[in-house]
Amino acid sequence: MLLRRRPAAASGAPAPFQRRATVRTVAVQGTPQRFWDFAAADPETAGPDIFMVHGFRGDHHGLLRLVEALPGHRVILPDLPGFGQGAALPGTHDAAAYADFVRAGFDVIGLGPDTVLLGHSFGSIIAARTAAAHPELLSELILINPISEPALEGPKGFTSKLAELYYLAAARLPEKPGRALLANPGIVRAMSMLMAKTRNPGLRRWIHGQHDAYFSAFASRTVVLDAFRSSISETVRDFAPHLRMPVLLIAADRDDIGSVPAQRRLAALVPDPELEILKGVGHLVHYEAPDSAAALITDFLGRRHRSA
Repeated sequence: MLLRRRPAAASGAPAPFQRRATVRTVAVQGTPQRFWDFAAADPETAGPDIFMVHGFRGDHHGLLRLVEALPGHRVILPDLPGFGQGAALPGTHDAAAYADFVRAGFDVIGLGPDTVLLGHSFGSIIAARTAAAHPELLSELILINPISEPALEGPKGFTSKLAELYYLAAARLPEKPGRALLANPGIVRAMSMLMAKTRNPGLRRWIHGQHDAYFSAFASRTVVLDAFRSSISETVRDFAPHLRMPVLLIAADRDDIGSVPAQRRLAALVPDPELEILKGVGHLVHYEAPDSAAALITDFLGRRHRSA
């Protein structure tokens, strides 16, 4: 196992997003789903395609800065079903259902076995579950802010239970007040303030604006409750020993959801891991340090594919 600790690059509010995508609407389990397909800057010298999976309550916007920092790769980035522009699927919206969605996405987009699968936060559980069940789909796995310890155990258990009661109350209230509770600006801002660790005021304002804009786009309150319960019930640890491909874990030393000791224990369970820990960053690596994460990804894939 390779373990390194690196400083994160500091930056203010980012410049406007530049990369353009072909937006594909395809049927998955009879529902219309949206995939953003970003071509590599130079297809002749491009690295492997990367399929990205965003986290809980987000949509594709959350990973756009990482997409922009990886111009040498074609990137496929969907909204998870029931969030953003993704239609709700039949049945429960948990990590198992989302892993099936990712597998179907590989098929409908026509991605080959040299594709890289990347997941952030709850997306790390989905990506790890997919990779463990279908190793033939991908060449490498990248997990950013991986969920490395059970949310219902230890000192965070009480907070997780309170959050579950919040989502349960929102699901059981009548439609209008239930949606209002989930989208309450004060609650969304409080969540954003707890997660953002940067001391750069411009970047903090931008992060809060991102959460204000995209944290409350969901198909139904049941979808949100299903996904939250799944996010606190599973971890990457559940699938780590079954990951047969090279795995890059990008963690952060100020992540309140996955401590550094827990990330090291997770890495020890993975057969072929590299663990990188970014300094001064929390659970929002994709917002606070996308360039640092992209540099680690570029180095990891460059070394792996040169030796292949």
